[in-house]
Amino acid sequence: MSRVGKKPINIKDVTVTQKDQLVKVKGKLGELELEVHPNISVTVEGDEILVNRPNDQKENRALHGLTRALIQNLVTGVSEGYTKVLDIVGVGYRAELKGKNLLLNIGYSHPIYFAPPEEITLEVPTATQIKISGIDKELVGLVAAKIRSFKKPEPYKGKGIKYSDETIIKKAGKTAG
Repeated sequence: MSRVGKKPINIKDVTVTQKDQLVKVKGKLGELELEVHPNISVTVEGDEILVNRPNDQKENRALHGLTRALIQNLVTGVSEGYTKVLDIVGVGYRAELKGKNLLLNIGYSHPIYFAPPEEITLEVPTATQIKISGIDKELVGLVAAKIRSFKKPEPYKGKGIKYSDETIIKKAGKTAG
């Protein structure tokens, strides 16, 4: 039995409605929905959501834990939200907000403008830090990865855009002979 899938999901601050295989979660930050696979059944009992599977086939075992984790992400997203922080490392590298758009100066001959999706909020607390927040965990991660892809950290000096909790393993440079 799936260890993740067996665990019930606590829904104290959110409202969950279910119609056939569509689960809608509404909280103080917004509303999200998920289309559940037909093999998996979701039941709402009081303050808990239970996810069940029909049998122990390999596909159903995989979907069991996945579905439970996705529903948990929806519940956490509409009640607390998700945040990712990016750090910009490099001399002269900086970020600033122009309206809702992000302006990046990261060593190219031109500045990079990034327009985030409507559901995402960008903040620039300092010129070398970007804070990405929203209710959809997948979308927050996708936007963070897109911004990071503009200038990934290089292994010699560590210059580029990195996650705040990421460690860059640096290589040794050339040695004089």
